[in-house]
Amino acid sequence: MNHELECLGCRLAHGLEPTHVVYEDEHVTCILVIDPCSEGHSIILPKKHYADVDELDLETAQSVMKASANLSKGLKTLFHPDGISMMQNGGKFSDLGHFHMHIWARYENDGFSWIDPLDVGARERFTETREILASAIANLGK
Repeated sequence: MNHELECLGCRLAHGLEPTHVVYEDEHVTCILVIDPCSEGHSIILPKKHYADVDELDLETAQSVMKASANLSKGLKTLFHPDGISMMQNGGKFSDLGHFHMHIWARYENDGFSWIDPLDVGARERFTETREILASAIANLGK
């Protein structure tokens, strides 16, 4: 599959669709979001096709974090927000099917809220969850 032609995220990252690029390096392209939460709301798109964060190579992951810091500094300088939010949705929650991370300026009473249901029972399993998750992460490279 030629991801550059088939994937909207790839097409956006490579300038094959109309965009407003605000930052770019050899690994990522950052563009303004078409339906922004606030002025300057951008997404960071790798130029190589990745579906999820755990697929990123080290260079791309570093470029994503560098871009997020640059975007954050730019948003703070220009718009003087009360804070910055970043969000990345993977799997079936990714509307592009291509890794992308949102970053946008936040303001008190801006209406943004975390509305997903809270798994209160997960608190009761902290000890067990810590043990099994730490073990799973420790065994990733084996």
